[in-house]
Amino acid sequence: MSPAAVRAGNLIREWMEDAGLRTWVDCLGNVHGRVEGGNVSAEALLIGSHLDTVVDAGIFDGSLGIISVISALKVLSINGKVGELKRPVEVIAFSDEEGVRFQSTFIGSAAIAGILSASALQITDKSGVTIQDALKKNSIEVTEDHLQQLRYDPKSVWGYVEIHIEQGPVLEWVGFPLGVVKGIAGQTRLKVTMRGSQGHAGTVPMSMRHDPMAAAAEAIVLLESLCKHPQDFLSFDGQCKSYSLESLSTSLVCTVGEISTWPSASNVIPGQVTFTVDIRAIDDMGREAVVYELSNRLYQICDGRSVLCTIDRKHDANAVICNSELTSKLKSAAHLGLKRMTGSVQDEVPVLMSGAGHDAMALSHLTKVGMLFVRCRGGISHSPEEHVLDDDVWASGLAVLAFIETQL
Repeated sequence: MSPAAVRAGNLIREWMEDAGLRTWVDCLGNVHGRVEGGNVSAEALLIGSHLDTVVDAGIFDGSLGIISVISALKVLSINGKVGELKRPVEVIAFSDEEGVRFQSTFIGSAAIAGILSASALQITDKSGVTIQDALKKNSIEVTEDHLQQLRYDPKSVWGYVEIHIEQGPVLEWVGFPLGVVKGIAGQTRLKVTMRGSQGHAGTVPMSMRHDPMAAAAEAIVLLESLCKHPQDFLSFDGQCKSYSLESLSTSLVCTVGEISTWPSASNVIPGQVTFTVDIRAIDDMGREAVVYELSNRLYQICDGRSVLCTIDRKHDANAVICNSELTSKLKSAAHLGLKRMTGSVQDEVPVLMSGAGHDAMALSHLTKVGMLFVRCRGGISHSPEEHVLDDDVWASGLAVLAFIETQL
C-alpha cells in the first residue's frame, strides 16, 4: 500500500511472468501467478508468502518463500514439465502480513481465506489514514462486495504450502538447513494500562506513593516467572489440564515489547504506564490459562499498590496444526532436495514448532496447510542482520521443486 510495496509487487510480477506464469494483482495488493497444468478444473495447490517487511528489516523474511517457488516453477517450465502437473499451482505474494502500518496482521491472506471483515477497511494508521484511503490513493476502490469476490472457494483449493526462514536458532543449533513445521503457536496480545498518582519525584514520600511504574515493573518480572515456570503458577483444577501444562513447558513464550509512561519526565512520578504483553503457545487451552492467571495476578499487584489497572485484549489467534499429509510430503521433499544437492543425507529432517505467525494461519481457515522452514544465521530476523546462506537458499529451492514434482 506504499510506493515501495507497489514497486516490489511489480518486480515480483515480472519474475512470475518470466517463469511462464499468468499473473494479476488483486484489489488488496496480493500478487498472483498461476500455471494451470494438465487439469484446469482440478483443485489448485497454493504456495506463497508475504512481500512486505517490518521497518529496518532483512531481505529474506517472506521474500525467500516467494522467490523459491517462482524459481522451482521456472525450472519446470524450462524443462517442459508444467503441462504435466495434475493440478494448477498458484503462487501468491501476500500484502501486509506484518501489520506494521495498520497494526492488523494477515490482511492480504485473510481476504483470500474469506476471514477479513469489511470493517477492517476502516482500520487507521498513526496518521488517521484508513486501509480504504490508502488503497484509493493507489486508484483501487474496495467495497464489501470486492472482499467477497477475493475469497477463494474452499472446493477449488487442494492445500497451501509456505516456505519461510525459521526466524529462530533451532535449525542452526542442530546443524540442518531445512525443517518441517508441525504447528504454529496461538497468540494473545494484551495492552495493560496502570494508573496511579502523578507527583513530584523529590517531595512525595516513598510510603505515600501510588506509583504505576513500580507496579508495572513488578508485573513484568512476574510475567517472566510465570512463562518460565508455568507449573509453579497453574493448577490442575480445570484451569489447565496436565497435557496443556506439558505443552506449555516447551512452547510458551511471553514478551513485553513496548512500554510508555506519562508524562515521561525524569523528575516526575508517572501518572500512567502502558505496556504490551505478547503470549504465544502451541496449546490454546494452556495459553488461555496463562492469560487468566496473569490477569488475576496483575489486578492483585495493582490492588496492593493502590493503582488502577485495565487489561485490553488486542489480538487473539488460535494455534494451527499443520496437515500431516502435507508435512510428510514436505519432509520427503526436503530430504530429496538435500540429497540432490549433497549426494547423501544421513540425518532426519527436523520437525519444529513455529512461534512466529505466518500467512498459513489465515489460510488454515480455507484449506489444509503445511510449512517448510529454512535456517537463518543466529536465528536473527526482523533485522538488517538477518541472513541465509547461499547453499540454504539453494536447498530450499530444490526442496520446493521436489515437492511440486509430487504433483506431476
